[in-house]
Amino acid sequence: MKNTLKVNYLYNSGFYVETENHILIFDYYLDTPSLSVKGLEHGVVNFYDLKDTNKKIFVFATHSHFDHFNPVIFTWQKNIKNITYVLSNDIKTNHNGDNVNFMAPYDSLKLDDITVNAFGSTDLGSSFLINVDNIDIFHSGDLNWWDWFDESREYNLEMEKNFKNEIHKIKKHNVDITFFPVDPRLKDKFYLGGEYFINNLHPKYFIPMHFGENFEITKLFSNKILHLDTKIIEIHHRGETFSLKL
Repeated sequence: MKNTLKVNYLYNSGFYVETENHILIFDYYLDTPSLSVKGLEHGVVNFYDLKDTNKKIFVFATHSHFDHFNPVIFTWQKNIKNITYVLSNDIKTNHNGDNVNFMAPYDSLKLDDITVNAFGSTDLGSSFLINVDNIDIFHSGDLNWWDWFDESREYNLEMEKNFKNEIHKIKKHNVDITFFPVDPRLKDKFYLGGEYFINNLHPKYFIPMHFGENFEITKLFSNKILHLDTKIIEIHHRGETFSLKL
């Protein structure tokens, strides 16, 4: 699996990522499978998927919004020894063992052989840049260029400024793969944040998220953003698996 990773789309902003030596789970939310059977192929993490692996498991939650954080993630540690949690510090929980880490924006954390850098958000919590197995993975959380049709021009201009300032901080780093919001609620502005990120960070892969079950928008984004250096992943269903080569 060297220089290759496997990605499963779980739901909304939730992803399961497997590298050569690690498993990363981001913003796990919906614990109900697309069909009656739990499993990655149906968009749900079952501890049976994890219990026999020798790989180190890291679970990330970028903030406390219900569609990014589900306390069920803590039940996995009952049956899995090699699991570590990295949570934004706005998340309130009684789980505070040695394997639970809280990060504020601009914190850095070294955990075994992975490095996590937290950045800000234009909503709540943090975004995370992780170096793992020589791969740089960015999960945006709710960091986006939120240009809402029902907000004032002043509000949207302030949101644009805050977003671009944050991207300026991140662009000092390499990003190989990004998970980034492509939210249909923004209507014709759904692509602004993703386009700006691609044009400034030039990731090898761009994986849309935060679209619920509106899978068509991932194709619309791919068709709209033609960038030779970045491969945009189109997602078609929960549990879909992608093999990415770097």
